Amino acid sequence: MVRRIVACGGQQLLYPALVRYVLGLARRRRPRVLFLGTASGDGAGYLLTFYQAFAGIDCEPSHLALFDRTVDDIDAFVRSQDVVIVGGGNTANMLAIWRLHGVESALRNAYAEGTVLSGWSAGCLCWFEGGVTDSFTPELGALRDGLGILSGSACPHYDTQEARRPVYAREIAAGLPPGIALEDGVAARYDDERLVEVVSARADGRAFAVDARGERPLGVRTL
Repeated sequence: MVRRIVACGGQQLLYPALVRYVLGLARRRRPRVLFLGTASGDGAGYLLTFYQAFAGIDCEPSHLALFDRTVDDIDAFVRSQDVVIVGGGNTANMLAIWRLHGVESALRNAYAEGTVLSGWSAGCLCWFEGGVTDSFTPELGALRDGLGILSGSACPHYDTQEARRPVYAREIAAGLPPGIALEDGVAARYDDERLVEVVSARADGRAFAVDARGERPLGVRTL
């Protein structure tokens, strides 16, 4: 069973090509797709965007709310999904809540069994050891306690938030693990924790490998 993660720099649900790409990796023709909006406090707007993005697609969409929890056995519920998509928001708060409710272990179990893990912004950063976040301050800083399923760090929104590039360089120089920077609409696919390709729903989408020496452009396939 191949383990897969698709980490998107931003605005994943606004790009139908990215939605189709992720669903195409599912183990079932009519996949069960779960949305986790924890980072936005299970905000109604994000839920609406999710269900609108999947309207008319042959799949079974659902969501898991933790601020108004109705699911008893979270582990079984998450493991029954073919795809999990994690929305944006406050990454640090999301991770704390996941750990409190057992979502972290459920995601690890589902991933080991072949569920595709995906998401944008907070839902990109969370799979790595750490990265650049606005969880603590609008000026941006380092998050160092990600799930660590993928080694290294990540920086989403690399083109839409001007401070991302210099802050990422600063934090790597200060000891944050090197990693990957992704522009909005651009996603990195990992099979068994190994980067296999970067795809973009935009013709001009870019991605970079970033370390203490600087940034190096990665090859990007336009969907």
